[in-house]
Amino acid sequence: MVPKKVFFTKGVGKHKHELQAFELALRGAGIEKCNLVSVSSIIPPNCKILSREKGIGLLKPGQITYCVMSRNSTNEPNRLIGAAIGAATPREKNSYGYVSEHHSFGEVNKKLGDHAEDLAATMLAMTLGLDLDPDKAWDERKQEYKMSGRFVRTQSVAQTARGDKNGLWTTVLSAAVFLEE
Repeated sequence: MVPKKVFFTKGVGKHKHELQAFELALRGAGIEKCNLVSVSSIIPPNCKILSREKGIGLLKPGQITYCVMSRNSTNEPNRLIGAAIGAATPREKNSYGYVSEHHSFGEVNKKLGDHAEDLAATMLAMTLGLDLDPDKAWDERKQEYKMSGRFVRTQSVAQTARGDKNGLWTTVLSAAVFLEE
């Protein structure tokens, strides 16, 4: 099986039981009706990136669904948690791209998303043989990658939340969901 399509989604859930908080986060992401299988980090060649709405509309209850997922949970009141997915795709449609996952404590949404995007772009840059300077800021490297003419897109989806003030479990997740059709 080689996926033909991918979409990105995120969600958050809170509940007194950790498993229920995860289920609610899946519902928030629109992927709760699927049997999720975790995969690693490759966006196949010629894989079309869909909008979240279009992707969720193609899901069928009970289907085996492959995804790259980042998730994080806490029951510590007010603790900032985050989960992000980053993606980088090459200009050459018959080449593969990368998805990265990153979860953290204390990072704001933008920093979390930038970190995940940077991870995916770095993996793709290494595959393409581009020189890397890890000491440069992500914004500067992002411009260099795009100027190389070998990247089409980098993007991220990130979800953050503060732990419930009354100690309920809080779960965040972000996912790249692959589809065959």
